[in-house]
Amino acid sequence: MIKNAQKDDISIQFSEKELNALVRLPSGEDYNLKLVLLHSIVPEQSTFKVLSTKIEIKMKKPEAMRWEKLEGTGESAKLKQYISDSKHLYPSSSHYTRNWDKLVVEIKEEEKNEKLEGDAALNKLFQQIYSDGTDEVKRAMNKSFMESGGTVLSTNWSDVGKRKVDVNPPDDMEWKKF
Repeated sequence: MIKNAQKDDISIQFSEKELNALVRLPSGEDYNLKLVLLHSIVPEQSTFKVLSTKIEIKMKKPEAMRWEKLEGTGESAKLKQYISDSKHLYPSSSHYTRNWDKLVVEIKEEEKNEKLEGDAALNKLFQQIYSDGTDEVKRAMNKSFMESGGTVLSTNWSDVGKRKVDVNPPDDMEWKKF
């Protein structure tokens, strides 16, 4: 465990096939870690972070692959390639494969084209106004709705921002505070 390690107590160098780390411990001793990596990395995109209890080292792979182990002798090892295109295939015992990304796109398209009625249509309209609105519109909607107990919904911040929004129930209803 590293207690109160400072960044100047730590030196880490990345090269294409090696990692060298030199850490000055609180006891004054130097700890040196040298790894010969099984596969190459991208040194320019590899980083490290000094945290209170550890040093976190992230090494960027040039391509998406699974390493069987971290260290190696430089000989070519068997690589397990990941499918990195937009078709995500998940392991299954079924003979039928599904493209889940395509299914998600289809569901979103159906939801977008769905014709809503009544309260659902009104709710969707308010959600769209809120999500497409500016910060002032969102602030006005939140303030008016909360102060009026859900009886007023305004998008005009210049009006709502100056005053307290009063409760204003529909004509055929009576407001009761619970």
